[in-house]
Amino acid sequence: MKRIGILTSGGDCPGMNAAIRSVVRTCLYEGIVPFGIESGYKGLIEDKITQMTSKDVANTIQRGGTFLRSARSMEFKTEEGQKTALANLEKHGIEGLVVIGGDGSLTGANLLYTKYGVPVVGIPGSIDNDIYGTELSLGVDTALNTIVSSIDMINDTASSHDRTFLIEVMGRNCGYLALMAAVTAGAEAVIIPEIKYSLESIIDKIKRRYQEGKTRSIVLVAEGAGSAYDFGKAFALIGGFDTRITVLGHLQRGGSPTHFDRILGTRMGMYAVKHLQDGKYGVMMGLCNNAIVPMPLEEVLSNKKPLNTELLILADVMS
Repeated sequence: MKRIGILTSGGDCPGMNAAIRSVVRTCLYEGIVPFGIESGYKGLIEDKITQMTSKDVANTIQRGGTFLRSARSMEFKTEEGQKTALANLEKHGIEGLVVIGGDGSLTGANLLYTKYGVPVVGIPGSIDNDIYGTELSLGVDTALNTIVSSIDMINDTASSHDRTFLIEVMGRNCGYLALMAAVTAGAEAVIIPEIKYSLESIIDKIKRRYQEGKTRSIVLVAEGAGSAYDFGKAFALIGGFDTRITVLGHLQRGGSPTHFDRILGTRMGMYAVKHLQDGKYGVMMGLCNNAIVPMPLEEVLSNKKPLNTELLILADVMS
């Protein structure tokens, strides 16, 4: 394999640039010509494809987001759009493709592989940590550090005013971020979509905490479980708490990646190139027991990642 393309698609996350950099520099080390594809599948269709050098990825590992940029593409869902993308790969002589992104991005990669025979390798990039086949995806560690740091700061003002704060975090339909942050930031309760909850029970628990002498309460809400604003109204009405709402929003997806995300992206990028070289296509690079292992894309996309029930017990005991 002499030419490999790289694209990022879907939501951005810290660590993507580390993975791009790793793919490019591994390619150059192996005598392969790397090509950057801007704006994901949209850029693939629009022929936004350029050859990359080592200089192009210099001073990028510490940057958040993706310098190749990302975009949604409805056209890629059509056969005409897919054939245009395929023609552009052939035009530049690109023989293999590394796709960095979440479920939608990996679905597109699998389509190119199964329908058109394009050699592809995926790298999981999503702060939600909802991708099957990897213990952690790119961006998760950085997002958690951002969330915990934000909660620590909110704790200061919450304690000063005897307030209850409901903090909404990202995660789509996955409660991983909320659950992990609840444990590590010392939240009194967490509301996630994977388990049933009782607002009355949570409110009673918070009342007991105040009776025990606590000066503030923190409740984390995963966005997939509902709006923190709606929960906040119930807490104020039923519990009578002085309640404040904070929605962390997209700041969770930004910022300089942690050491963990930098090394994870670097490792996954190198192994992605190695797998393309070795003819091992149609797979995603996953993290398993601290090793980078290939997981068939079909298996990744046909399974739902389960929530670790041990974390639920841990959160309950620690609260």
